[in-house]
Amino acid sequence: MTGLLTACGGLQEMWEGPAARGFYPKTMAILPISGTYDSAREDVEEVVAKVLIKSRRVEKVVPPDQVTDTFQTTKDAFDALVTYFSRMETTGQSDKNSAIKIGHALGADSLLVVKVNAWEYTREEGDNIARVGLSMRLVDAVNGAIVWKARHQVQESYLFIRPDMRDLATKLATDMIKYMPPEKR
Repeated sequence: MTGLLTACGGLQEMWEGPAARGFYPKTMAILPISGTYDSAREDVEEVVAKVLIKSRRVEKVVPPDQVTDTFQTTKDAFDALVTYFSRMETTGQSDKNSAIKIGHALGADSLLVVKVNAWEYTREEGDNIARVGLSMRLVDAVNGAIVWKARHQVQESYLFIRPDMRDLATKLATDMIKYMPPEKR
């Protein structure tokens, strides 16, 4: 089943693979966040982990800081992560062998790959705008397949007081995760 949601209340882009219906992972590891907005990385990692835990979609969430600790102490896991991100960036595809190694090293049966697409205060048509954008890919760490992916952004206009980017990121992550498999049990 594939789909693109563009209506109010939906996401800008969303794709769900055929395996999403029967996908019920117990543990989800959030991989270190990538993107050109490096200053947003720690905030977004923390926000996504908190929102995912609160959603109760899985029994256990392995947060990015714990993932990083594992990769710093296990060379095979680190090499698999480098290969995984390299292939994801160049082909847009999930590398099966690397995903399986990463999942095994983290004790996770699913991986969440998050990318920051926007994290900025800007001006558009005379308005001050705060904008946060994310992409997410949910990967089955048992077989390396991408089960679900989505891209969305939120923005808020303001006059004098800038909105807190973490608040915008929390709203965005909450909106995105509610569409993520598995369905709440």
